[in-house]
Amino acid sequence: MFAVVRTGGKQYRVAAGDKIAVEKLAGEAGETITLGDVLLAGDGGEIKDIKGVVVSAEIIAQAKSEKVVVFKKRRRHNYRRKNGHRQQLTLLRIVAVGDEKKAAKKEAAAPKVEAAPVAPVQAAAEAPAKAAPKKAAPKAAKPAE
Repeated sequence: MFAVVRTGGKQYRVAAGDKIAVEKLAGEAGETITLGDVLLAGDGGEIKDIKGVVVSAEIIAQAKSEKVVVFKKRRRHNYRRKNGHRQQLTLLRIVAVGDEKKAAKKEAAAPKVEAAPVAPVQAAAEAPAKAAPKKAAPKAAKPAE
């Protein structure tokens, strides 16, 4: 089964097992995400109804694309500017394409990566108060001779 999904302003034709590079998505390597904006779904040469179709993907890595050199020049004005840019990318492996029920079963079978629990931050009231800085004692006046 295949699907056409939209993410990052672009469209991708994906099937289970495909690897794609998309605009940066939030998440760490190893996490499973769901691409919900499905535009088209099909199986072989048949088009299927897209209601309830989800695409689940695993984040392989966060990376940068090749450098694009931006060079500006205005002739006869001694104006030259050179800049470079590397776009942030997310590499995805498509795990499953299909109904929500089927995708949920496949995700349940796959081992999930759990994040370590984060300790709650102590409130400012709970934190020990700093002692006020000590003021210097006034200097004694010199005795008059």
